[in-house]
Amino acid sequence: MSRFHAPIAEQIWDMKYRFKDGDGVAIDGSVEDSWRRVARSLAEVEGDKAKWEGEFYQALEDFKFLPAGRIAAGAGTGRAVTLFNCFVMGTVPDTMSGIFEALKEAALTMQQGGGIGYDFSTIRPRGAEVKGVAADASGPLSFMDVWDAMCRTIMSAGSRRGAMMAVMRCDHPDVLSFIEAKRDPARLRMFNLSVLVTDPFMEAVKADAPWDLVFGGKVYNTVQARDLWNKIMRSTYDYAEPGVIFIDRINKMNNLGYAETIAATNPCGEQPLPPYGACLLGSINLARLVPEPFTANAAMDMEALDKLVRTAVRMMDNVVDASNFPLPEQEAEAIAKRRIGLGVTGLADALLMLGQRYGSEEAAQVTEGWMKAIARSAYLASVDLAKEKGAFPLFDAEGYLASGNMMQMDEDVREAVAAHGIRNALLTSVAPTGTISLYAGNVSSGIEPVFAYAYSRKVLQKDGSRTEEEVVDYAVKLWRDKFGDAPLPDYFVNAQTLAPLEHVRMQAAAQKWIDSSISKTINCPEDISFDAFQEVYMAAWDQGCKGCTTYRPNDVTGSVLTVSAPAPAAAPAKAETATETEVVYLTEPLDRPAALDGQTYKVKWPGSEHALYITINDVVINGRPRPFEVFINSKNMEHFAWTVALTRMISAVFRRGGDISFVVEELKAVFDPRGGAWMEGKYIPSILAAIGGVIERHLISIGFIEGEGLGLKTDPKAVVVAIGGAPKGQSCPSCGGFEMRKVEGCMTCASCGHSKCG
Repeated sequence: MSRFHAPIAEQIWDMKYRFKDGDGVAIDGSVEDSWRRVARSLAEVEGDKAKWEGEFYQALEDFKFLPAGRIAAGAGTGRAVTLFNCFVMGTVPDTMSGIFEALKEAALTMQQGGGIGYDFSTIRPRGAEVKGVAADASGPLSFMDVWDAMCRTIMSAGSRRGAMMAVMRCDHPDVLSFIEAKRDPARLRMFNLSVLVTDPFMEAVKADAPWDLVFGGKVYNTVQARDLWNKIMRSTYDYAEPGVIFIDRINKMNNLGYAETIAATNPCGEQPLPPYGACLLGSINLARLVPEPFTANAAMDMEALDKLVRTAVRMMDNVVDASNFPLPEQEAEAIAKRRIGLGVTGLADALLMLGQRYGSEEAAQVTEGWMKAIARSAYLASVDLAKEKGAFPLFDAEGYLASGNMMQMDEDVREAVAAHGIRNALLTSVAPTGTISLYAGNVSSGIEPVFAYAYSRKVLQKDGSRTEEEVVDYAVKLWRDKFGDAPLPDYFVNAQTLAPLEHVRMQAAAQKWIDSSISKTINCPEDISFDAFQEVYMAAWDQGCKGCTTYRPNDVTGSVLTVSAPAPAAAPAKAETATETEVVYLTEPLDRPAALDGQTYKVKWPGSEHALYITINDVVINGRPRPFEVFINSKNMEHFAWTVALTRMISAVFRRGGDISFVVEELKAVFDPRGGAWMEGKYIPSILAAIGGVIERHLISIGFIEGEGLGLKTDPKAVVVAIGGAPKGQSCPSCGGFEMRKVEGCMTCASCGHSKCG
C-alpha cells in the first residue's frame, strides 16, 4: 500500500525529492528509500550510526517530521548543494567595488539553491555626493535592479529558482521610492520587499510626530511619520507589498542580542538573520499527532510530540555539519551559532480534528500551549546535546539568559541552560510549507488556516485525454472517511471566511514561543476598507508580532484560487477529451512521434565566423501545435558543448508541457559581460538572448503565445491569454495552470505545489 495520502503527494515526491541520476533514472525506488537516504546521511556524524539512523527514520516515517525541501532532496545524494534554505548576505558596502562583490556572493549562493535576504539601507541615497568622481549617487534602488536581473539568470540547484528579500529602514532617505517601487509592474519582480520599522517610528506614528530621513548622520528630509506609514499601508493595500518587519522587537527578543545585530530577513520573513546568517528549516506535522480525530477523545499526543521534537532537533543539528555552504563566511556563521528553525505544519488541520475553530480565542490558547510545549522540548533537547557534544561556540550564559526570549522561559529551562549551555543558539521558526504540506497529504500549511477544502486539477495524459483529480484537505479527507457525506461542522473555517484580525490572533499566539519569526499571510477580503486594513497592521504591532504580511486580491495582485463548496466523497477520476484551450501539463514526458513538423532559423551573431541554425519541431495535441524539441547547430566547435546542453535542456522542458514560455524569458534576460550586439535594429544582450528571440518568434507563429513580450513572465503587465479563450490571470511556471495564489509571502500554485520560495 502506498504511503502517500493523495496522488499529488506522490507526484511532488517524484518531481522534487526523489533522488535520480543525471539521466533522470530513479535511484530512490520508493519514498521509504528517500526517508532511509536522509536518515542515513544525517546519522553519519553520530558515534552510534545505526541507532540514530533508526531513530531518524522513525521520525521521517509517515511524514511526521518534514525536513525542508533542501534536506529532503539533497541529503545523502553526494551532490555539492547546500541543505540550508535561506541566507542573509553580508552588509552591502557603500562602494562600487563592494556592491558588486556582494552581487557575486549573491549569485554564488543562489546557484546552490539558497534564498537570500539583503538590507539595502547601507547604500547612500539617490542624489548624494560621490566624492572623487564628481557625480551623484544613483541610490539603492538602481542596484536592486541589478540584483533583480542577476536573479533572472541564475537557476537554483534542483528545480527551484532562488528567492530574494530586500529590506530598507523606515528612516532611509529613499524609503518612499522603495515603498512605491512595485507600482511599476515590470520592476523588482524577483524580490519580496519589506520595510524595517523601528519602535521610535511606531511611537511617532501614534503621536503623529515628525520623522527624519537620515543617512550618514545627515538629515535629507523630514516627513510626518503617520504620512509615511499611510504610504506603506496604501502600497500594501494596492500591491500586496511591502511587508512590515518590526526590527527593534526582533533584536530585543533575539537570544544572540549580545553577539549580533539583525538588519534583514530571509525571503519569506520567518528567519531574521545577521550578516552571512544561515538557517535550515524543518516542520513537525501536527496533523499526524492527533489520535482519534473528530471524537470526544481527540487530543494532541503530547508524549509523541515531545519525542518527535527532540529527535528533530538532533537531526537538524547534524545538518549543520553535513551541509555544504556557498560561501566560507556562511559556514563560519552557521558553525559559530548552530541556528536551526524547527516549526510546524498541519496546525489548522490538527485544530479541526479537536473540534476547534481556527481564529477563535480558544483555538489561539490551544495553539499557544502547543507552541510552548514544542519550545520547551526543543530547548531541553538542545541542552542535552550541549552536555553530549558541547554548546555552540559563541555561547555566553549571562548574555544569552538576558535576552527577551529567554526572560520569558520557564525557570527549569533557564536553569538547565545556565548549568550546561545549549547546542543551538536559536531553535524555532515557522516557515512556508506549501510544497512539503502537499507532499505530506495536503495538510494545512504552516500555521495558516485551511485554504480550500477541496479543488480540482486537470492532468493531460500522453494519449491527449485528460483526467480530473480532486485534491482534498487532509482533515476534510479524514472527516469524509469517517462520516461519508455528512456536512462539515460549523467550526470548519478557511482562509476565505476568516476575519483578518482572527489571522492576527493566531499569529500572535504562535509568535510568543517562536524565537525567530513566522511566515504567515493574512488574507484580507477585496472589499476591506482602507481603515480596517490599517487596523490589521496596528493589531499585529500591539499583539507582539515581529512582522506582518497581508494579501488582498484585486486587479493588480490577482485573485486567489477559486474554490467551490465541499463536494461529497471523490468519484473516480474520469478521462475526457481536452477541448478547452488552457495550458496544461503532462503526467509524463511525451513520446516522440516518428515524424514532426518544424522550422529552421538562421542566426548570424555579429563578429562570429559561423552562423547558428536553430530547428524547432512541434507536436500537435488535440489539433493545436506546441513546441516539442529544439536543435541548435553550428560549425563553430567552441559552441559545441553549450549548444548540445541547451538543446537537451530546452527539449526536456518542452516535453513536460505547461506554459514553457518562461524559457524565452530566461534566455532573453542573459547578458554577455563582453557586450551584446545590434541585430535588425535592436540591441541583443547576448547570443543566448538571440536564441530566446528566435524561440519566441516561433511560439508566436504557431499561436502558442499572442505576441512578443506576451510570454509567461517577460512582461508582467500583460495578461496571460489562452489562445482561443478568455483572459486567465497569472500562470504557473511549472504546470501552466491558472491557480497561483499568495501563501506566506510566496506565489504558490494550488495545482502542482510550485512555489518561488517554498
